[in-house]
Amino acid sequence: VQLQASGGGLVQTGDSLRLSCAASGRTFSRGVMGWFRQAPGKAREFVTALRWSTGSTHYADSAKGRFTISRDKAKNTVYLQMNSLKPEDTAVYYCVASGRGLIVSSVGLPHEYEYWGQGTKVTVSS
Repeated sequence: VQLQASGGGLVQTGDSLRLSCAASGRTFSRGVMGWFRQAPGKAREFVTALRWSTGSTHYADSAKGRFTISRDKAKNTVYLQMNSLKPEDTAVYYCVASGRGLIVSSVGLPHEYEYWGQGTKVTVSS
């Protein structure tokens, strides 16, 4: 199983960016895919998750209203549309996947995800 993340880059405050994560090797039809991020010197933190079967979504407070997660079933890919980016969004963004249908209280926990992508770096300049 491989999660291939892409789309990171250097942008300015207020810009938008779309990350992609293509899964190969299996599907997560009954599971959850999402994104975590890790800023320099900080702990890894949950950003958003999407339940593959229903399309229902979960967001960290820092992402609500600015970030949108979506999926393309045919491509086995999830996207993270990030708008109104701020310098504090600077981080390495990791695509994650779980083959299990996580309960709501678990979607934000890193150890619940069996699969992690390699990370894509997002830098937002002020």
